[in-house]
Amino acid sequence: MFTGISNKKAILALSLLVPVPSLGVATGLYLPGILGSSVALFSKIWILLLPLVWLIFVELEDFPPKIQQAKGRDLLVGFGLGLLMLGIILMTYQWLGSQWIDVEYVRERAREIGLNNFVIYLIGSGYWVFINSLLEEFVWRWFVYRQCEILVSSPFAVVLSALFFTIHHIVGLAAYFDWRATTLCSLGVFIAGVIWSWCYLTYRSIWPGYISHIFADIAIFIVGWQLIFT
Repeated sequence: MFTGISNKKAILALSLLVPVPSLGVATGLYLPGILGSSVALFSKIWILLLPLVWLIFVELEDFPPKIQQAKGRDLLVGFGLGLLMLGIILMTYQWLGSQWIDVEYVRERAREIGLNNFVIYLIGSGYWVFINSLLEEFVWRWFVYRQCEILVSSPFAVVLSALFFTIHHIVGLAAYFDWRATTLCSLGVFIAGVIWSWCYLTYRSIWPGYISHIFADIAIFIVGWQLIFT
């Protein structure tokens, strides 16, 4: 059983991390110029450094942190879930998203941040698919889920960490889509967060989540390509 001190530490860790991505997304989208970009960049750095600093100086773990190596089982589960997610995302877009999304508005917002450039879109997609997805699994599953598990039982920790993971996505989605598409996409993000947290609970490894996360992000950027370039 965890002590009250452990609970207080977990609450503090979550309080220092969970609101920051939403702040970064909001300032990056709605605060023009160098200030908005700087805050957005700082938020990215903060959510990556905080777990490392916390684990070394608060939980007194070794550096670098011990992250389980990928096993054959992890690869199989990740690929299976990833292909399923990819298919669901693409089918959902064809059935509902293509009717609910204002294509011209999305293209205008993409032009404002330079995503209508083929090379920039390709580089950004590569970063988001292969690097950012790994960083998110490290932050939201390996760190945030573990802090939630200190506070509540494992099933509730799965839901709570998925909810925290969804919040900043809602902020970003609302900048591009109406309430219907935002609600639908946010629900998808939440379900994905539940699945990835469940993977960590079950296998104590970030790799099933990371591999399936790659496929989910590929589907998202395929949809983005259709919206912006076709």
